[in-house]
Amino acid sequence: MIRKLTSFSTRHRWLTVVVWTILGAALSFVGKAMMYDVTDSQAGDFLPKKYDSAVALRIAEEEFGAKPDPNALTVLVARDDGGRLTAGDQRHITATAADLGRERIVAPKPEELMKDHSQTPRVSPGAVAPDKSFRLLTVSLDGNPNDPGLQDVYKEFRDGAKHEFAADGLRVGFTGGLASTVDNTDAEESTGKVVGMLTMGLIVLLNVLVFRSLAAAFVPLIAVALIGGVASGAVVGAAKLFGIGLDPSTPSLIGVVLLGIGIDYFLFLMFRFREQLRNHPEQNARTAAAETTGRVGNAITSAALTIVAAFATLGLASFGQFRVLGPAIAISVLVMLLASLTLMPALLALLGRGMFWPARAWKKERTGGVSARLGQAVSARPVRYALGSLVLLGALGAGAVGMKMSYDQQGLPETASVRTAEQIARSLPAGVSDPHSVYVRSTNGSGIKEGSLTGMTRALGKAEGVGEVGEPVLSKDRTAARVDLFLSVESDTQKARDLVSGPVRDTVARTAPEGTEAYVTGTAALFADISTAVEKDLRLVFPVAALLIAVILFLLLRSLLAPVVLLIAVGLGFVATLGASTLVFQHGLDRTGVSFTLPLVLFLFVVALGTDYNILITDRIREEMQKPVPARHAVAEAVRHTAPAVATAGIVLAGSFASLAASPATQEIGFATGLGIILSSLVLSLVLVPALAAILGRGLWWPRRSGRTPGRPHTPDGPSAAERHRPYEGDPAYSAHQPYAAGPAYPEDRVVR
Repeated sequence: MIRKLTSFSTRHRWLTVVVWTILGAALSFVGKAMMYDVTDSQAGDFLPKKYDSAVALRIAEEEFGAKPDPNALTVLVARDDGGRLTAGDQRHITATAADLGRERIVAPKPEELMKDHSQTPRVSPGAVAPDKSFRLLTVSLDGNPNDPGLQDVYKEFRDGAKHEFAADGLRVGFTGGLASTVDNTDAEESTGKVVGMLTMGLIVLLNVLVFRSLAAAFVPLIAVALIGGVASGAVVGAAKLFGIGLDPSTPSLIGVVLLGIGIDYFLFLMFRFREQLRNHPEQNARTAAAETTGRVGNAITSAALTIVAAFATLGLASFGQFRVLGPAIAISVLVMLLASLTLMPALLALLGRGMFWPARAWKKERTGGVSARLGQAVSARPVRYALGSLVLLGALGAGAVGMKMSYDQQGLPETASVRTAEQIARSLPAGVSDPHSVYVRSTNGSGIKEGSLTGMTRALGKAEGVGEVGEPVLSKDRTAARVDLFLSVESDTQKARDLVSGPVRDTVARTAPEGTEAYVTGTAALFADISTAVEKDLRLVFPVAALLIAVILFLLLRSLLAPVVLLIAVGLGFVATLGASTLVFQHGLDRTGVSFTLPLVLFLFVVALGTDYNILITDRIREEMQKPVPARHAVAEAVRHTAPAVATAGIVLAGSFASLAASPATQEIGFATGLGIILSSLVLSLVLVPALAAILGRGLWWPRRSGRTPGRPHTPDGPSAAERHRPYEGDPAYSAHQPYAAGPAYPEDRVVR
């Protein structure tokens, strides 16, 4: 199947490139235009319906026609001179707020297929500081807060409000919701551009250094950008078709994953293509490209399917953000796999030896170098290198002891919205700009009397962590009620979550009127429930993903022992990466813990992507062991041939993920995945796995028997002892490795039939 597909694409190379180009341009446009229509920024929408805060949200929508708005922002209005607000100032604020709430904001003309966010904002008065130093307003705008179109509308409103209030000698500040999103986006914009340029520069530089070619440096980037457009359109199309709301972080994660694995797969093909042209100079480019992809295609397919299987398990998660991320990544990787077996071979067939222009040295194989020395060292002293790797991984993994989960938004940049929130918190309860609500619903169909809620409101006012409690508000049919409360701590902290999930909910459950049920919602309540859902998902997804990866490895390697070795290796890499991240962020930076999404995302990325490199090196070890040579020599040759591709690909992929560390929101994921990929590629794939393969020899493929050269005649009794240790003439570099030809250097090494 793979050979037929690659053969077709190399025979019709121009057609293949043209089709992918058209698809890339069209679907990239669709993905860009409609991506924000299929993303959902409301965390509560991703919670299972049975959770306390999710039930409260349904009551709010069904009984009060209200849904918590992620775009709601708080506006602080104060005097320019810092004085107390007078009665006249209060009248001016009320009148100006009413005017702003009647004025329609016209958005800049949107691009084709993009939503027009022109709208009239909803403006309502809020609390006044006890010392009358400021007054608050609440403003809501409809739309996705991550959509640049809505952000432009907010900026129009912000600038207009500043101008209107300035005419009365007043100044304004904005915080919360959309205001915080826009400020953070603006603060990270320049950093993101610089990091993006550095990432691209790293890829180009590495490829130029490795291949000494401009085409080899830029063609993969152009191809991956094209494939990324197709993947983006495919994900948006699937989300539209099935009515799925994607998490706002999904597009950026897809981009990083595709850039990393796309360059990786292209590098795997280019290294093997170069080797094919070197060993068979008589072949034309089309034949060499087809042969190359036919050889590497199985490994690339297995590697890609490993990632797909791992992320597909997220579909079993109860937390919606995980459940929608998995299929989105899986679809993107399947698109990249299809391109790896069609577009990439077509480009190699089209460019041929020009892919490595103007370099000429590649035509002659180097028999020495770092890769060859590494292969010789690991195969000659496998126990020493295996133990060294295990000690390193164990030392890093020890850092995971005492690890805690954190749901705090840490490391956010110091912006105007942050300073405004701090000013509000100095005079009012810290949670005033992000209130929580208790929703009470009748269970027997009778109406709720306002007086019956007095006991609850009084008890909540005395509850730990509650700064202020509002008056009850009844629904139209009086079968439901809402009680707003402000926490005495900031809503997005662990302290707030502990208070809501403990004293606040306990008080509500104890004092709810007879014949009613009561639920608490708000930022802290939502994340308290999310933490419960995530813990359950971790216990489910980890073993299922590991099982699927093991099945794929078994189907590729046709061995019981080899998949176990690889799974143990990547498992150690995962623990080491998680431990190192805990040491840096929880202990080194003195944070409350590591991000709650880190273990799951890290497990999937490090285990799934790290397995790519292990598959590549193991597949090459198996290929070399099929030759009638000592097993340790086969390991050394596999490392010599594969190390440049694995090391280059690992650095590129690690650099891609490390770019996420530039954003405070994804700092931990960027650091951890970058480190995990480095460990997977340079330590696991090039040292630990080859060392274990050298120790186990051909027993690695148990119960399958290895050691037979495909197409080479053999006798039932097997080769003689002399034949087993005879140099393999088909290996052009064999004579250059005298330690292996000598035989006695590895007295314990035998070919097992």
